[in-house]
Amino acid sequence: MNLLLLGRGKTGSQVAEVAAERKHHVRIVGAKENTDCAALGSKSLSGVDCVIDFTTPHSVMAHIEVCIKTGKNMVVGTTGWYKEFDRVRALVEQHRIGFVYSPNFSIGVNLFFEVARTTAAALQHDYSGQIFERHHVHKKDAPSGTALAIQKLIHETAPKHEPLEITSFREGEVVGFHEVIFESQADRIYLSHDAKSRRGFAEGAVRAAEWLAGKKGFYDFKDIWREL
Repeated sequence: MNLLLLGRGKTGSQVAEVAAERKHHVRIVGAKENTDCAALGSKSLSGVDCVIDFTTPHSVMAHIEVCIKTGKNMVVGTTGWYKEFDRVRALVEQHRIGFVYSPNFSIGVNLFFEVARTTAAALQHDYSGQIFERHHVHKKDAPSGTALAIQKLIHETAPKHEPLEITSFREGEVVGFHEVIFESQADRIYLSHDAKSRRGFAEGAVRAAEWLAGKKGFYDFKDIWREL
């Protein structure tokens, strides 16, 4: 596949490495080269099978709009655009492209989501709950998109309870640590996922791009990762 990777950050660099290992051709575009979407013209996107975005919340929406309207499939790991969720889905359907998004493309984290959803039943049995997340000091958003996804899925499972409080820490070079704690008078339940590197995120994103080939539609990675 011919992949266009938006973002030269740590995760983007890992995505490029994984894609090359899987015998794909990758072209990387950084922020300086893509001011006002300068690198996303129809000529630049010609021959591209899928665009993978690991950029920043303030730029991702512009990238999404241009790529969709040019008819390019997308895998989006950047968060910060979810307030425009319905509009993006409508654009995807209108232009009949394939689109996969997720706050976290790690298979381990998506397994963690399922475990957290199951244990949300504790809230119906006199447990209280909290979410903690730790990331490196360079991370620009807090709470993390992954923590917000955990909060949302637990609230969907136990809607009679208030959404769990999220506490965020930014320290050192922590790749990503997420923890959910349920507590009662009798015991505590600890659920945690600790990313040792960004490779899990990168592998999931590249495999999502492979899965998307020949498909149209709007997909959440958590719903399709078992098919990879």
